[in-house]
Amino acid sequence: MNRKKIILSLSMAATLLFAAGCTNNSTDNTSSSSSETTEKTTASSTVESIDLNALDLPQLSSEVADNEDLIEMVTNKGTIKIKLFPEIAPKAVENFITHAKDGYYDGVTFHRVIKDFMIQGGDPKGNGTGGESIWGEGFETEISNRLYNIRGALSMARTQDPNSNGSQFFIVQNSDDMHDGLLKDDYPQAIIDAYKNGGYPSLDGGYTVFGQVIEGMDVVDAIANVETDSSDKPTEDVKIEKINILQEAK
Repeated sequence: MNRKKIILSLSMAATLLFAAGCTNNSTDNTSSSSSETTEKTTASSTVESIDLNALDLPQLSSEVADNEDLIEMVTNKGTIKIKLFPEIAPKAVENFITHAKDGYYDGVTFHRVIKDFMIQGGDPKGNGTGGESIWGEGFETEISNRLYNIRGALSMARTQDPNSNGSQFFIVQNSDDMHDGLLKDDYPQAIIDAYKNGGYPSLDGGYTVFGQVIEGMDVVDAIANVETDSSDKPTEDVKIEKINILQEAK
C-alpha cells in the first residue's frame, strides 16, 4: 500500500469513529483535562522536556501491576482479558468498572464491527446512539503520552465533542504494520515498534485509551471477522455475557 493510500485509510478510520456517536449525552464545557497535567498531552505536542523513551508504557507488558485493574470480558465468542489503567485514565476506568459491577454491559452487543479497524460496544440500545456515563452526562477525554491506540488497546468511543464520553468503547483490532511515518520526536521508540504489529496511530490524541487486551486477541479477531451489514452491524448478535472483575488496583 503506498503512502497516499495509508493516509487516506487512517483519515477514513478516524472519521468513521467520530461519526459513530457513542452517546446522546454531552456537556457544554469545552475544557479538557489535558491542560491540567503535563502527562496528559498528545504525542504530537509533547513538551521538549519529556524524554518519551524514559516513560513507563504499561500497555507493552502482559503483567498486571498492583496499580492496575484486571477484567474478564465474557462474550458469546470467547473470553477477553483486559488490564485497565486507573492512574492514567481515572474517569474512564471508574466509569467502566462501575458499569461492569452494576451489570450495565451484561447482554450488550458489539453493535459496530469493522474488520482491520476495531470492534465497538457498550451501547444498551445496540445501535450506536445510546448509553451514558455513571455520572449521567458526558465526561472529558483523557489523553496521555503513556497510552496509544496499538493493537488490543481499549479506548472510549465518543462524538466530535471531546466531553461526550459515555458508556461506549472500542477495542483496536487492526494487525497491519502501521509504524511507517511515525516520528521518533512524537512517539517512544517502543510504541513505534509496537505499531509494527498493528493499531491505529491516527486515533492517538483524540480518544481515551484506558486498557489493553492481554489475553484473548484471537477472540477479538473472531469478532472482527463476523459478517456485517451495510451499517457495520453484525448480522448475528455478538454479545457481552458478563464482565468479571478479577483484580482491582491497590
